[in-house]
Amino acid sequence: MTNKTMVTGIKCLNCGSELPEGQFFEGCKECRTEKFVSNMTVKYDYGRIKNVVTKELLKSRNHDLWRYKELLPVDPNFIVSMGEGGTPLIQCFKLAKYLNLPQLYIKDESRNPTWSFKDRINSVAISKACEFGAATIVIASTGNHGASTAAYAARAGLPCIVLTLESVPQTMKVLMQAYGAKVVACKTLKERWDLMSKGIKKYGWYPTSNYVYPPVGSNYYGVEGCKTIAFEIAEDLGWEVPDVVIVPVAFADGLSGVWKGFKELVELGFVTHLPRVVAVEPFGPLANALEKGINYVEEVPIKNSVAISIASNISTYQGLKALVDSGGTAVTVTDRELMEMQLKLAKLEGIYAEVSSVASLVGAGKLRDSGWIQPKERVVCMTTSSGLKDPNTTANNLPEVPTAGHSIEELMIVLKETYDFVV
Repeated sequence: MTNKTMVTGIKCLNCGSELPEGQFFEGCKECRTEKFVSNMTVKYDYGRIKNVVTKELLKSRNHDLWRYKELLPVDPNFIVSMGEGGTPLIQCFKLAKYLNLPQLYIKDESRNPTWSFKDRINSVAISKACEFGAATIVIASTGNHGASTAAYAARAGLPCIVLTLESVPQTMKVLMQAYGAKVVACKTLKERWDLMSKGIKKYGWYPTSNYVYPPVGSNYYGVEGCKTIAFEIAEDLGWEVPDVVIVPVAFADGLSGVWKGFKELVELGFVTHLPRVVAVEPFGPLANALEKGINYVEEVPIKNSVAISIASNISTYQGLKALVDSGGTAVTVTDRELMEMQLKLAKLEGIYAEVSSVASLVGAGKLRDSGWIQPKERVVCMTTSSGLKDPNTTANNLPEVPTAGHSIEELMIVLKETYDFVV
């Protein structure tokens, strides 16, 4: 370990118990109960950071995640990077009209190296693994996180074990294996976590994802990478803060990191106020916790979902805390709403996002309809990954590609019959 960072230690998100830097990935032991566990978070010396980091300094650096290196928990000598971050913030005029949200933006995280926001988590988590001297990386994942972990482990020259599910689409399995990961399928989420836990305890494997129950979320060093989404949003808006930021969630790593990022911008004096953050989920464990007014997240009924990346029937305290502290909320969405929005986004704005990703846009529409979001508010929706991660799901909602003959007349008939297109 080195001390070439601004880190002063770690602390519990719930009770505030403090520890030195280390590998405490099972959550806070001080306030843990059978129903509740809280993730840890990294502490920094913001006084020192204020003396070093300025808006002018940031502007002079490359537009990527590590431009914010003073606010990340890694000695620069150990950085593992492939140019992640710096994704575009896109104002969506046609979709804005459709949703009656005049100031609608998309933070398109599909532009990262493995086409998802998980690259931010893994660049930081695996950089920290190198700093710790880890020998093997392990993760439980249904796709995006596993593929990203595999890619960054390969970049770092470390072996990687991915424990996935039998039901994961073949595209995702191929993507994870292509980076050299040892991919093994299990039957249930908890079987994966049990195997991870045993490997960590017996062989010293280094985890990038959750592996405990109740879940705490991912490697807390990796979650720090998600703060840079907030930094980039504010910077791209001329150091202004949107009114609402909406994120698709399972264990709410992205949501928690984004919320912390905005809080740090206020701490540094870069912005003056905070947004409300919103979680969007297929089954509603966070919505259930908010409705009941409880400070932990219960399991809710589970069923099949096209949104495989966020199809969890339980979430985390880190996500719930972000919602409560920001005055935010949680929204549930259906498969039909997701599939319709995926194609609507692609046709109106030219963005083909993973079906899980468009949950944020479905949530925005629902909150606008209910009046929770007002027409003049600036809304940023995070699309977390590319639609090419699971193209078969999209294909099920599209017509078969027709075949035309040699004549233009036959082509026009095919266009009319299949696509209702006429000149």
